[in-house]
Amino acid sequence: MAKVSIKRAYEAPAAGDGRRVLVDRLWPRGVGKAEAKLDDWLKDVAPSSDLRRWFGHDPERWPEFRRRYRAELQANPAAEALRRLAAKGRLTLIYGARDTEHNDAVVLAEWLADRD
Repeated sequence: MAKVSIKRAYEAPAAGDGRRVLVDRLWPRGVGKAEAKLDDWLKDVAPSSDLRRWFGHDPERWPEFRRRYRAELQANPAAEALRRLAAKGRLTLIYGARDTEHNDAVVLAEWLADRD
């Protein structure tokens, strides 16, 4: 499988990013579509709205969020589509959260690595 990395939507795109895929259900505030330079926006691979609201980016809820989100991914056809994209070459998962350690892209990157 190709190398998968993660990057905040507020960071400048780089030539080495490969395919850039936004993996959030909501568009990141203050980021224009042109400046984001995305190849895809896979809203359906993001955590469910209920799970996202429950988590609220609370680091204390992180372990349970990871467990629940991974369970959602097991039954999500969009996750399999993302896995197929990752198999084709370099992939950068783009996210909007401020917290670089506790966000859905981190879980997605782990989930993809587990399927490598």
